[in-house]
Amino acid sequence: MSFGQGGPEWGSQGGPGWNAGGSTGPTPDWAALAEQAERRRARRRRWLMAGGGALATAAVAGIVAVAVVNEDGSQGASDKPSNSLPPSESIPDGSSKPPEPTFKDDPPPPPPPKDFISDAKRDKAPLSAATLFPNKKVTINGRAYKLARTDTSKNCAEAAHAGLGPVLTRNGCDTLYRATYTRDGLAVTVGIAVFENTRTASRVKEGYQPNLVALPGGGVPDFCRTVTCRTTANSLGRYAYFTIAGRTDGQASGAGDKQAQQTALDGSNYAYARVLQRGRAQSSQAAKEPADG
Repeated sequence: MSFGQGGPEWGSQGGPGWNAGGSTGPTPDWAALAEQAERRRARRRRWLMAGGGALATAAVAGIVAVAVVNEDGSQGASDKPSNSLPPSESIPDGSSKPPEPTFKDDPPPPPPPKDFISDAKRDKAPLSAATLFPNKKVTINGRAYKLARTDTSKNCAEAAHAGLGPVLTRNGCDTLYRATYTRDGLAVTVGIAVFENTRTASRVKEGYQPNLVALPGGGVPDFCRTVTCRTTANSLGRYAYFTIAGRTDGQASGAGDKQAQQTALDGSNYAYARVLQRGRAQSSQAAKEPADG
């Protein structure tokens, strides 16, 4: 048995350390010792080879992962083979600055349309019955109406009954423009009254008293003179607008007359649209003026 395997070598004579020659001193078993040393060297070489291979594999994986991060800017490795990576000179080194942002010299947005119809100082576009009611035929929510007649009253109270007239006068009504539209035995008069500013027009709406005087003519007989009709009152900007609608055959249009009620609402919607369009036109023109100048 050799050293390192549990104890000293026993000789052929039965005594410890004795060899076949019968010498008096212990003699080492050189062959066994050499064999043991060779086995140790072999194990050490295997350990070195295994450890070196693992380190080499880790080093290669580290190189590939870093290259992929530099390629696509992500924080994870890719499954692409290493030969698909870009050459090193094409990988950014991080020292260059990002490009400076550029800004287009866009024109400013146009002013809100309501800015122009809220104050007489800015509302300078031509104003007349023709500009407020320019169309001979209009369609409102799918219902077609025909223009019968227009009228302009510088004395606003003349175009209003006893309830509404004093409200208009008290708040400084400048002009009252009226237009009558008709369809299928129904007629509606739309009145748009002009004031100095939004606050005044809103006050007129809140203090509304009946009624606007219905405007006959253009094939439309007197209507809504002595019978009940459907009415509305509202305001937008410095304009207050009113409608009165009923039957052209002289019949009353009470609360149950849904067609007359709808006709009055259609007239109100049309007045709103016309005043708003006035603001939009002036806003659009204001947006063009700086470029033209």
